[in-house]
Amino acid sequence: MLKILKARLQQGHRTIRYPDGPPPAVPDRLRGAPVIDAGKCAATSAAASAATSAATLEGNCRACVDACPTGAVSLENGLSLDLGRCLFCAQCAGACPTGALVFTQEHRLAARRRGDLLVGQGRAVRLAGALEPRLLGLFGRSLKLRQVSAGGCNACEADVNVLGTVGWDLGRFGIQFVAAPRHADGLLITGPVTQNMRLALEKTYAAVPEPKIVIAVGACAIAGGPYIGHAEALDGAGALLPVDLFIPGCPPHPLTILDGLLRLLGRVS
Repeated sequence: MLKILKARLQQGHRTIRYPDGPPPAVPDRLRGAPVIDAGKCAATSAAASAATSAATLEGNCRACVDACPTGAVSLENGLSLDLGRCLFCAQCAGACPTGALVFTQEHRLAARRRGDLLVGQGRAVRLAGALEPRLLGLFGRSLKLRQVSAGGCNACEADVNVLGTVGWDLGRFGIQFVAAPRHADGLLITGPVTQNMRLALEKTYAAVPEPKIVIAVGACAIAGGPYIGHAEALDGAGALLPVDLFIPGCPPHPLTILDGLLRLLGRVS
């Protein structure tokens, strides 16, 4: 026992101090919120690089659109990116000849409405606000969630599980995962919602007592991810259930998930 206590003292404080304290360190490879500069987009602006080809200068450049595997990039109303569909593979940024689209290390991405995940010139993600006062009064200090993997690859599930470790300690915020939907206040869904999981998800949702909330984590749960449009996938939880919080990513960083949950509970503004 003395050895255990000594080791614990030597380790010091191991839990991340988020949301208090200095900004958390994120990996150099983290791809977070994108920034779009339409002034550099050869397809929407005359201000293009001199090194760009003549066809590009004429407005025929669709390199970023063609590079995206999920149709997240669009030029219909100016250059825009749907983070709900985005896999954060950065193929679009690499294909752009003028650098009009760049991914930053900004981890805050969660939104309350699906349309708030659309990023364009001068438009960033509209970050999630808190639940309505009645629900916030019920769940603000204690939120129990049943996690449902609706056909996921286990990447989003793994990053959700990380939040229960000592480094994150999700329980200190009153947020816990429970085994039974009848003990839950809502569902946290990962995966594209396959046809095989449709009935299971519907039954699990029905078993959660009212009032209840739904949280979609990852590109699959929001819009189908790489399986978008597949006959055996429903393109996300929104096809079946009302979603209260969208957390994009493939998979989202644990810090992105934590920030979204805390914003939903009014802990971060």
